[in-house]
Amino acid sequence: MTAVEQLPAPPMLREGGVIWVTGLAESGKTTVSEALVAQIRRIGVKPVHLDGNIMREAIGETRSFDRASRRKMAYTYARLGRMLAAQGQLVICSTISLFHDVHEWNRKNIDRYFEVFLDVPLRELKRRDSKGVYRESNDAEIVGIGVTPEFPVNPDLEIANHSDIHPEAAASRILSACTSASSR
Repeated sequence: MTAVEQLPAPPMLREGGVIWVTGLAESGKTTVSEALVAQIRRIGVKPVHLDGNIMREAIGETRSFDRASRRKMAYTYARLGRMLAAQGQLVICSTISLFHDVHEWNRKNIDRYFEVFLDVPLRELKRRDSKGVYRESNDAEIVGIGVTPEFPVNPDLEIANHSDIHPEAAASRILSACTSASSR
């Protein structure tokens, strides 16, 4: 058993809340969030993982990537996360959603909200590019290139998610920080 597995679940994990994992495309949001889900399950909590790409497909919004459409989807994720958290569910939302007004709305409207920013240099994002996002011809719709990102002003945790950090290590940092933050 690891030290994390021996800790009693803090209020955010027991009573519901939203862990908002954000960053540019290819920053590792989904991979880190999946590792976080696995770690949280090992301590007996079953979180819901709302992944931006999967949510877009489920909602039927797979074609609109302009700034206004992205903001609308970000608010959809936020409202859904709030609804589930209000019912006692722990929600991990992995999404680009880099809008200051969305982050502010989350802080004002979601009890037990924890924001994580995965920071990765553009050169590394382009190197990773598993989905061909940075090779596509429509740069106008790519956040960080054609769509100006609004990086979190005061995230609860910022992780330089490149070089030698592994997804499990990043997930452990998030879980540890959430545990510390929610017990204050």
